[in-house]
Amino acid sequence: MNYRHSYHAGNFADVVKHIVLTRILDYLKKKPGAFRVIDTHGGIGLYDLSSQEAQKTGEWRSGIAKLLEASLPAEAQALVAPYLDIVRAFNVGHPFRFYPGSPVITREMLRGADRLTAIELHPADAFALKTRFAGDWKVRVIELDGWLALGAHVPPKEKRGLVLVDPPFEVEGEFGRLVDGLVKAHKRWPGGTYALWYPIKNHRAVEDFRRALKETAIPKMLDIVFETRQPSAEPRFDGSGMIVVNPPYVLEAEMKTLLPALTQVLAEDKSALATTRWITTND
Repeated sequence: MNYRHSYHAGNFADVVKHIVLTRILDYLKKKPGAFRVIDTHGGIGLYDLSSQEAQKTGEWRSGIAKLLEASLPAEAQALVAPYLDIVRAFNVGHPFRFYPGSPVITREMLRGADRLTAIELHPADAFALKTRFAGDWKVRVIELDGWLALGAHVPPKEKRGLVLVDPPFEVEGEFGRLVDGLVKAHKRWPGGTYALWYPIKNHRAVEDFRRALKETAIPKMLDIVFETRQPSAEPRFDGSGMIVVNPPYVLEAEMKTLLPALTQVLAEDKSALATTRWITTND
């Protein structure tokens, strides 16, 4: 897919992914016990939408820019408020320019004893991430292949939390790595929540991925799907999804409130599809 994130920061896929992230974190914060977030593909943390890369594609204009200007139904607006509040906080006092990635969004939602482990393989990106969080004792940044973290960094000592897996899909085999990584991590930490992001480009590959997930027999896998347009005959970036393992019990209902509202704002055509489906349940 050649998904260098500086070109795509703030697009519709980021919007949906980061709203799901904030809803999971909001739920984790409802219990007093500390939790840890492990972000396996952290990126640089904060993206400058005035950069040459972001300006070249302009994808944020049909993503976060639209949502910031939209008027949502009250219930949906309340659910997206934590996410939008964070985005706006990084753009106070000047025209909209900066988009926070998942490590920055997560850090903004941590409480006193909560922790973030952000992992990034690319040396320059890892350096940027370390620089951003320098001196922040709640955040540990590791320069490492994120796939290795699924075996080496779970379970966390807190025994509560989220593993966010958001690979760049730059090489072949990422769907297989998602399945294998989940199986490995779930064996070590079956009670953790896992959120796996994936692009909807090659629709046959996506269906194979979902089938492979079902065959693992890992229980409680919710698939949150957001397609902005009608599927095409040729591979193109039609949408994205999030597989959430052990989702908060309120997440499905929240998505049923949010997804129709987001579709009204972010859809490219009337064929847009936004839905949730269970790949596996408790049985």
